[in-house]
Amino acid sequence: MEFIRDLGVGALAEKMGIEFLEFTPERAVATMPVEGNTQPVMLMHGGAYVVLGESLGSMHANLMAPEGHVAVGLDINATHTGSARSGIVTGVCTPIKLGRSVSVHEIVISDERGQRCSTVRITNFYKRIA
Repeated sequence: MEFIRDLGVGALAEKMGIEFLEFTPERAVATMPVEGNTQPVMLMHGGAYVVLGESLGSMHANLMAPEGHVAVGLDINATHTGSARSGIVTGVCTPIKLGRSVSVHEIVISDERGQRCSTVRITNFYKRIA
């Protein structure tokens, strides 16, 4: 969590109400409220799931970046399999691959009942800092 305190979560994550609960080399966990992040039909917006997933995956990739490198996004995709209507959703991010030049993370986002709402996968490239 020290990494999050030092770096911050970014303006978009703050606007979305994302709160980091756990941040270790093994995984990262954060929550986001449904309220304020919905479609006109009052379901969680699919893009909001992606913002939560990218926030978790990118931050974790940067935690694990080789010295002198920063993680930059190459690809992100999401499959939405449920619809949160109220409360909070929780994203659990786990690394699939932590290589020397590329990382891949899976983020499972569930509602308060534990029902999976979205699965996000993000690939980051480790770019050398000039």
